[in-house]
Amino acid sequence: MPVLTNFTLPSSPTFVSLPYPTKADGPQPKARLYIAFMASVDPVTRQPWCPDVRAALPVIQAAFSEGGHTPDEEVALVEVGQKDEWREPRNEFRNTWNISNVPTLVRFERMDGQVKETGRLVEGEILDDKKLKAFIGR
Repeated sequence: MPVLTNFTLPSSPTFVSLPYPTKADGPQPKARLYIAFMASVDPVTRQPWCPDVRAALPVIQAAFSEGGHTPDEEVALVEVGQKDEWREPRNEFRNTWNISNVPTLVRFERMDGQVKETGRLVEGEILDDKKLKAFIGR
C-alpha cells in the first residue's frame, strides 16, 4: 500500500474521491483511502513537534508498508501545521475535517456509490497494534 507524502487534501471531506482503477476484468472501485493527520515537521528539530505524532509515525509507516493490502489502497500523510497554527481555533483541520487531536488516522470507503468516512483512530489508539490491524483490515 502506498504511503503518500505529497497528497493534495481536498477542500473538505465531501470532496474525497476514490478513483476507479482498471483491472483485467474491468473497472473496480478503490477499496479505501486513509488520511493520517499529523503535526508538521519542526524546522529546527526536523521532527514533528508533537510527541504523540513522533511515536505514531513509524507505526503508521510500518503498518502501511507491510503486505496484506491491495495496491489500490493508500495512506496520505497530511501535516496540520506548526504548534501555533494547530492551536488556532479557526484551524481548517479542526473546523473542516473535525480533527481535534494529532495524530488522527481516518478511513474513507465507497459505500452505496458515495465516498464516506467509515472510521478513525486517534492518538494512542494508533499505537495499539490490535486496534490498528483491525482498523486497516488485517
